[in-house]
Amino acid sequence: MTNFIGNRVADLLDAPDAKLVIERAQAILNDEALRRKEFREWLRDDVKAEFINGEVIMHSPAKEKHLEATENLSTLLRMYVNLNSLGTVHSEKALVALTRNDYEPDICYWSADKANDFFSDQMKYPAPDLVVEVLSKSTAERDKGVKFEDYAAHGVCEYWIIDPTRQTVEQYQLDEEFMAFETVATLTIKDTLSSKTVSGFQIPVRSIFDRKVNLTVLQEMLKQ
Repeated sequence: MTNFIGNRVADLLDAPDAKLVIERAQAILNDEALRRKEFREWLRDDVKAEFINGEVIMHSPAKEKHLEATENLSTLLRMYVNLNSLGTVHSEKALVALTRNDYEPDICYWSADKANDFFSDQMKYPAPDLVVEVLSKSTAERDKGVKFEDYAAHGVCEYWIIDPTRQTVEQYQLDEEFMAFETVATLTIKDTLSSKTVSGFQIPVRSIFDRKVNLTVLQEMLKQ
């Protein structure tokens, strides 16, 4: 990550107006920081909102297919992680505080190394090891745009983008040299999803979208 940032700084410093650009950017970021503080003071448990590049993004109520996919996957992932003492899984309301932006991803996983430092009154979380976003019309552009870049830049090891309409999972893994995600696979309900980050976690994609299959997988998990 150090080399990645160093290269971007070097590119900026090659510009003759670098000082003016930096001063203007710093003024904007200082103003953002004040508004971000106000956002955190305003944010409530019953509101899902994010602070992205200086703007407060409000989320409208999710559709049933979005909720079901989120709940089905989070149930299996959380159960597997808990059974194997691999860390912590949160969904919907965990505020992930990155350098500039605050996100509330649909599902997050932190390894035991990170999760062991969490405390009962924690309200802000570091970059997860795995992030899952479930697409909707209002979020798709951000999930595949600013979040895609930001999660990678902050070292998220794995990113899944779930499309509940097409019933697919786009799986990405971090290329640590370039701090960018590379495509692992685009999976359909006929495929198996195998995590690159959560050791041993493997489920049929269909279990994310089909409640009966989800229950069967959960029962098998509990038997092991």
